Amino acid sequence: MSGPNGDLGTPVEAGAEGEEDGFGEAEYAAINSMLDQINSCLDHLEEKNDHLHARLQELLESNRQTRLEFQQQLGETPSDASP
Repeated sequence: MSGPNGDLGTPVEAGAEGEEDGFGEAEYAAINSMLDQINSCLDHLEEKNDHLHARLQELLESNRQTRLEFQQQLGETPSDASP
């Protein structure tokens, strides 16, 4: 696997036989695995973000309704009733 700075742990030799571009199957597999992990983390973060956004929208609407109720109880006209 990789270290905290993303090092693959195996040095790449520029002149290795059969590796014209400097990367072998093991390096590509390690990079692919890291990209899969990053993708999974980003998917999880996106789900959490969507959930938080929905909860904040609910809270905002609840606060609007509560403010309107208080204003009506006090006999005031709502100054910002639009969403």
